Amino acid sequence: MDRVLSLEAARLTLAGNAGPVEILKGITLSVTRGESLGLVGPSGSGKSSLLMLMGGLERATSGRVEALGQDLTAMGEDALARFRRANMGIVFQSFHLIPTMTALENVAIPLELAGMPDAMARAREELEAMGLGARLGHYPAEMSGGEQQRVALARAAAPRPAIFLADEPTGNLDSQTGAAIMELLFGLRDRHGATLVLVTHAPELAERCDRIVRLADGAIVPETEVGAKVEVRA
Repeated sequence: MDRVLSLEAARLTLAGNAGPVEILKGITLSVTRGESLGLVGPSGSGKSSLLMLMGGLERATSGRVEALGQDLTAMGEDALARFRRANMGIVFQSFHLIPTMTALENVAIPLELAGMPDAMARAREELEAMGLGARLGHYPAEMSGGEQQRVALARAAAPRPAIFLADEPTGNLDSQTGAAIMELLFGLRDRHGATLVLVTHAPELAERCDRIVRLADGAIVPETEVGAKVEVRA
């Protein structure tokens, strides 16, 4: 099977007030094309940091991180930004929308920066797919949290990325709205045939993934310690 994401002995050490802090301790992991992977574990276990390595938003202190066959650890910041823009859709717990831009403009701007001539049309299409056809001209402050997260999902999906990375995308939402957002996120994965890596504290969300990886204290917990791999999709 095609490996879309691959980490080999990846470590992440960050500076702390009392000296260096080892956040990730030699992570080796592969994710295949079209797979959905849930990253779970207690707060501080390294889930979000691992997602940041996969997206090239943090640089591994040692080891190797590859995405779509490209070595992210060897890229400069500009090259990483271009690679993410072309290949990755990233969704965070916070929506990171530009407050002075409408929903349509928020989704269109990364497409325009990438030089796509149909930026506005594609942005409109994704927002309508999210059920926001009537909200194209609204600003973030005029929308609910669930609507803002839908805009963020549309922005991530508009470039048709091969990889979706989601870090607690329902963490700021009530349970009903969060469930609707997760339906949309998995729908995007299915619609675009993308690979999905999801960080979550919610077991019911993780169990929708093809595979669950558990982290503790910056390392992957062996399956022999947590039970068999969870497979919930045919």
